[in-house]
Amino acid sequence: MEKIEEKIVQSVGDFLDHVTPTEVDPSSGRLRDYAVYRGEADDGHPLLTSLDKLGGVDPAHTKAHLEEHILRNFIRYSRPYLQQPYVNDWEVLVIAQHHGLPTRLLDWTYSPLVAAHFATLRSSPGADRVVWKLNWKEVHEQFQLRPVAFLVQDLDQMLQEQGIKSLWHLFHATDRVADKAFACMLEPPALDARIVAQAATFTLCSDKTRSFDQVLSDLGLRHALRRYVIPADRVSYIRDQLDLCGIDERRLFPDLDGVAAEMKRYYSASAQDAALL
Repeated sequence: MEKIEEKIVQSVGDFLDHVTPTEVDPSSGRLRDYAVYRGEADDGHPLLTSLDKLGGVDPAHTKAHLEEHILRNFIRYSRPYLQQPYVNDWEVLVIAQHHGLPTRLLDWTYSPLVAAHFATLRSSPGADRVVWKLNWKEVHEQFQLRPVAFLVQDLDQMLQEQGIKSLWHLFHATDRVADKAFACMLEPPALDARIVAQAATFTLCSDKTRSFDQVLSDLGLRHALRRYVIPADRVSYIRDQLDLCGIDERRLFPDLDGVAAEMKRYYSASAQDAALL
């Protein structure tokens, strides 16, 4: 099986050179593309959602059947804490994901440096780190979807075109075999300063039995993914470079928790030591 394209990066500058488009985008006249990024603290991990990981990762997906029950209970108990009525069920799903509920949404960012932050932040001694790059436009082209990142207001119509009546119907669409699976980009509303600061976005996939990279590979979409591996012995160096660039907890989590998290890590001997405090 053809492998996903992979590059080794030694520094922030090296990384930026690799991800910078080599051709001008005709629509903007700038060096831009249709990429989003996701950082992982272990390059051996597949692209698993929080729902995939519920119950463990070896094997994964063991509690995916609880998806509807989890979200229903979130809706039941979250009402007193919502500042305003939500637009639709999709916005509830985004809010739930944003606050740590296991869902089928997968977090990405438009910023490669934000993704590198998350890749180098967590403690995984001796592990190489990885930043995944996804060309979401190629994914939309594969499934004949509009070349836009969908808003929560768009999803019901898009799903109906795929033969799925609603979010709740999607939860039970277990008969969608590989050749009927689909994925799309979902742009979240600006719920708070954290989503804005992190340039956050999500992918939504109809299949909750395989990792996202496996779904794309099985559908002939490996070319839409790339991997940028940070060797274990370069993690601290790149972490320090990110701090010099202001890519840190205080900017990406603009609240007291972010300030405290940065102070804890920055004044520790290393990123690994900070994670153990």
